[in-house]
Amino acid sequence: MQASETVTHISQSQLAERWQLSESTIERWRAEGIGPIFLKLRGQVRYRLEDIRAFEEDSMRASTSKAVAA
Repeated sequence: MQASETVTHISQSQLAERWQLSESTIERWRAEGIGPIFLKLRGQVRYRLEDIRAFEEDSMRASTSKAVAA
């Protein structure tokens, strides 16, 4: 990564607010391997905004059985 690049990280509580879910749901999803990948640095869980956006894109659906074509 170049020095001029900025990576934005958000916390579990910020992600829960973004998705209007409880923090316990985010925690459970993380434990079950559901949801975006995350960083755990010195006990602190953080999500890169780019990974959240990618997860949201991958989760887009045209119906309950079909993903939206990219």
